Amino acid sequence: MAEFTSSSITIEAAPNEVMAVIADFARYPDWTGEVKEAQVLKTDAQGRAEQVRLVMDAGAIKDDQTLGYTWTGDHEVSWTLVKSQMLRALDGSYILKAAGDGATEVTYQLTVDVKIPMLGMIKRKAEKVIIDRALAGLKKRVEEPK
Repeated sequence: MAEFTSSSITIEAAPNEVMAVIADFARYPDWTGEVKEAQVLKTDAQGRAEQVRLVMDAGAIKDDQTLGYTWTGDHEVSWTLVKSQMLRALDGSYILKAAGDGATEVTYQLTVDVKIPMLGMIKRKAEKVIIDRALAGLKKRVEEPK
């Protein structure tokens, strides 16, 4: 990944519980604001998503995109853009680290390159908003009573 935006949050759950929510793409519309539809197109030998189609609505930007996912052990997943109507590139990752007392530190890294011209400062601000909203949604989803 080239220049990326990154943020972290601590979630009161074990890493495997957090990763289970991240890997459950069908439920993304329940906890992410921008994802309106998610469909796993291809899975790996362990049954984890390798390609996912996401229909996004982030206000000014609406997109139908396909992302390719790479799983590194049970504590990291990264993705890259396969195809999109609005984006030239979308690279990101969730990195999970045990934080003691059953908590998990989740770091989200993201690089977005849109097809429309955009100042670097505005693009990084948009990346930061996307990351912060995703982390807050993930935390709420994982920590909500079952």
